[in-house]
Amino acid sequence: MMKRFYILLFFFFYGYLCNAQQPTDDNDNQRVEVIKMAYISRELNLNSQEAQNFWPVYNNYQTEIKQAKNQYPDDEIKYEQKVVEIKQRYQGNFKKVLGNDGQRINKVYTTDKQFRDIIRNEYQNRLKQRQNFQQRPNSIRPRVRKPFF
Repeated sequence: MMKRFYILLFFFFYGYLCNAQQPTDDNDNQRVEVIKMAYISRELNLNSQEAQNFWPVYNNYQTEIKQAKNQYPDDEIKYEQKVVEIKQRYQGNFKKVLGNDGQRINKVYTTDKQFRDIIRNEYQNRLKQRQNFQQRPNSIRPRVRKPFF
């Protein structure tokens, strides 16, 4: 039952967020957001009611984190202090949505960090692959056929 829920949730958000007229950067960002929603939903084991209440709170939380980064772009200490304040403030909001389970509320923050680490590692791996590909001599590179028209 839960498996179907996550599949439906994924397709709902994927269909909702995808738009054929947008540039590829926006499409990539939207894909990452959809994957992030599915990942966090799975890790937190959100049911449909919790998910409906969780995502608006989480999106507000993310918006405040981004604003803090923009507010202190060159001062890492002030930025980190602001992030701690935001996390403490949102802890009560997440408690209302997820219940009084402290481990589950803490898992919101750890899962968010885990996802960022996964994305960062994937990005670095793709950069390495691209660099390795570009460093190979032309004779080793796969041939790309050009259209004949």
